[in-house]
Amino acid sequence: MDFLSYFALAILFFVVLVLAYGMIAIHDIPYHMALKRNHPHADAIHAGGWISLFTLHAIWPFLWIWATAYHPEHGYSGAPREATDQTAAEGSDATAQIAALEKKIVELEADARKSRRPQSE
Repeated sequence: MDFLSYFALAILFFVVLVLAYGMIAIHDIPYHMALKRNHPHADAIHAGGWISLFTLHAIWPFLWIWATAYHPEHGYSGAPREATDQTAAEGSDATAQIAALEKKIVELEADARKSRRPQSE
């Protein structure tokens, strides 16, 4: 074998190694996107990426869509969450509702005690 045959063999090995490494590096892209966005299903996306290696990346586009569908501030809805002023007002309204319900429970328990007490005639 002459020099050109060895050189061609070396290039062939290099290309095969680069392609193998490239496939492995590409499968992790959705996982890294999910980590950056604090995705709640990042581990599932990572597992799906490894599975996609065995399916020749057939499910990889779906993993990419799944990873990009989640936004750290907006969640899956895509709409911004309400301002903190509104949530604070809703929180105080909820607190008032809970206090009113607790008061009503106390009144109902008092009425139940009165009705259980034997009435003397």
